[in-house]
Amino acid sequence: MDVSRYLSMGRLMKIARKPGFWLILALLVLITLPHYGEALKHPAFLTYMMSNLGLTRHAFERVLYLAPIVWAGFMFGWKGAFITSLAALACMLPRALLISLFPTDALFEAGAVFIIGNVLAISFNALRKERDYRTQLEVAHQELQSSEQRYRELFDNAHDAIWLHDLDENIITANKACAAITGYSLKELRDVKAGKLFAEGCLDRVQNLEDSALKDEAVGHLSEAKLVRKDGTEAFVQLSTSPVFSNGQIVGFQHIARDVTEQKRLQENLRFYLHQITRAGEEERKRISRELHDDTIQALVVLSRQLDTLVSSSEGLSEDKKSRLEDLWQQTNNIMQGLRRLSQDLRPAALDRLGLLPALEWLASDVAEYSGIMTKVNVLGTPCRLPEEVELVLFRIVQEALRNVWRHAQATKADITVEFEESRMKITISDNGRGFKLPEKMDDLARDGKLGLAGIQERAQLIGASLMVQSKPGKGTSIIVDVPA
Repeated sequence: MDVSRYLSMGRLMKIARKPGFWLILALLVLITLPHYGEALKHPAFLTYMMSNLGLTRHAFERVLYLAPIVWAGFMFGWKGAFITSLAALACMLPRALLISLFPTDALFEAGAVFIIGNVLAISFNALRKERDYRTQLEVAHQELQSSEQRYRELFDNAHDAIWLHDLDENIITANKACAAITGYSLKELRDVKAGKLFAEGCLDRVQNLEDSALKDEAVGHLSEAKLVRKDGTEAFVQLSTSPVFSNGQIVGFQHIARDVTEQKRLQENLRFYLHQITRAGEEERKRISRELHDDTIQALVVLSRQLDTLVSSSEGLSEDKKSRLEDLWQQTNNIMQGLRRLSQDLRPAALDRLGLLPALEWLASDVAEYSGIMTKVNVLGTPCRLPEEVELVLFRIVQEALRNVWRHAQATKADITVEFEESRMKITISDNGRGFKLPEKMDDLARDGKLGLAGIQERAQLIGASLMVQSKPGKGTSIIVDVPA
């Protein structure tokens, strides 16, 4: 069976199921019967009535055909009206051509009914579409008003401070949270330039954030900024910025600020607490190192010399006892060397006397000596000294990184690269070991059992440095510490 024919039949069946189709068909039949009343001699009263009205040359029933045509236009659109008008025309033409005494008038009236019926159907259909369109516009307007009301409620009652300003930094609107965090009333905020809400050191950062937002580079990005309240006090916020467009043109910016002043203070207190703990720990390491060097090692030196003198001057001792004394002397020297290494690990003298780079040179030499891993230090740029506490933390980071290389990496080579730049210093510790799979987040290091790396991360945070770890199974590991100078 032809597909187009099958679809046409299906469409006709769908139309035939509608009651309006049968109503139109019934109207055509009911109007056509009296239309041929003269020929059928029935109903006689209609012929008599038309004669009394002086309509002997015209058929009033032709006007009635307008009803099914217009109704078809409502039900099925202009196509339904056109098909119905053709059916009505087919009903009128036999009488106009074969029965009517005035065929010219009859044909004119039939054509007029056909044309007027289609015009009325199309006009009524257009009016209906316009009415539906107006209804849709009204519904859309109501929904828009409802949406604006919901947005306004969310905007006004949001926990975060929100304000919009134009390109001249005039604040257009702000919410209650913005008034609360800045100390200005909503009315006063309209007279305040948006730039005056930020501390001087943050203006460039906010400008960069707005420029990035225009380039779609700051979507969902939070930047830390500092607000200046009306009373002159400061508040720390996490700031998110997005551009505001009108007709495709940028007209301003929307800022969302979350007050993190308390969290910032807690972080600073925690950082100070950790700093004090680290400092106390390092002081304790220094004290123990000095005591080992000044007391324990010196006592062992004296004991070693006494044993050496005893072995050299003991003529009456048997060979067995001499051998026993020589073993004790050797054990004393081994213990002394171990304590010296422990003392150096606790607090390298080179770090206090000469600084970070000589201490790293000593560390690389010591690691190569006791682990067999070839370790070297590479220096790029012009070396400069950093604060004592920063150099101490960096030394501990490198020390812990090399300890991880020795214990876990199964490497044969390690490099320490210290790069000095104008405003920062970067230290990279890399090895050719077996590597490992990195966790999704750096904060998961401790949970994944990478306690050494977790300790390195904590130390880096103490001095405001950024830490990046690069590693893949079989590809070695690189730890990069970036320190602002």
